[in-house]
Amino acid sequence: MTAVPGSKRALRASPAAPQRDESARRRRHVLLRRVLTGLFFALVLVLLVNQARHVDWSRVGQSLSSLPLRFIALAALLAATSHALYAQYDLLGKRYTGHSLARARVVAVTFVSYAFNLNLGTLVGGVAFRLRLYSRLGLPGDVIARVLTLSLVTNWLGYGLLAGVLFMVAPLELPPQWKLDSSGLRWVGAAMTAIALGYVGLCAFAGRRDWRIGSHEFHLPSGRMALLQLVMSTINWAVIGGVLYMLFQQRISYGTVLGVFCVAAVAGVLAHVPAGLGVLEAVFALLLSHRVSTDEVVGVLLAYRALYYLAPLLVALVVYAVLESHAKRERRAAAAPPGT
Repeated sequence: MTAVPGSKRALRASPAAPQRDESARRRRHVLLRRVLTGLFFALVLVLLVNQARHVDWSRVGQSLSSLPLRFIALAALLAATSHALYAQYDLLGKRYTGHSLARARVVAVTFVSYAFNLNLGTLVGGVAFRLRLYSRLGLPGDVIARVLTLSLVTNWLGYGLLAGVLFMVAPLELPPQWKLDSSGLRWVGAAMTAIALGYVGLCAFAGRRDWRIGSHEFHLPSGRMALLQLVMSTINWAVIGGVLYMLFQQRISYGTVLGVFCVAAVAGVLAHVPAGLGVLEAVFALLLSHRVSTDEVVGVLLAYRALYYLAPLLVALVVYAVLESHAKRERRAAAAPPGT
């Protein structure tokens, strides 16, 4: 039998073909990931620049300079307290999912995500940054989704209770064009309160812990954790109201400021405007027009944005750079051959 020339060489080379294909796929995957990462950061940069262009920095400076220093200091302290409280939300997610990421890193990721969430909106800040940072730090996608869901529930759970009680006990006089009077607001408040307390009751007493809605599966946290969610979030929303109360120099009752803020929070979400830009000012000006001038309301809210939105964002940029640097260093160390 005559041998085919070059057949041995072809047989020797053939096992390497799958390896070359796998190597090519990996290179394409790395290239695609780099392109998507570049696009993500380009989008964030564009949104940040656009946000900065819409801020009247001279008026922000004037608003802060017109306020007594002690009220600015107290408002800044309350703002820092609120951000610190929110940064604990994902620690509940750590306990809920049982993941092993260090507590300090969880707090850092939550702080960064919240700061970007406030300034760039939920999809970019609350979701995209959490997905990127947690995945870079080694958490799988399903765990990230559960942590994110629990954090979102925690945030709005406290809002539902606080706003619901306020709307029932001391409903605001809403403008006629809103088609919702004080009686209607009381009913809204009752429904919100019932939902918040119902969630805690369901977590505490439900015999069935796993629920499936479509392709999504949910596992109820314990009643103790649900109660902790409610308490932490309620305190946080109350503290945010305290920031505005201080910036109004305590000349408007705390309950009124908090009630208006609760109305404005929902209006901002429904309007789908990043950072609620314009909506917050419009609601406060409309509901407080009989007590303070529009110029004063705008000045106070500019100061509020500077202390609660912009200052934390500057800190978050630094923390984000540190997290990315640590994640990159650890990925390189994990990919390096043993003994190098």
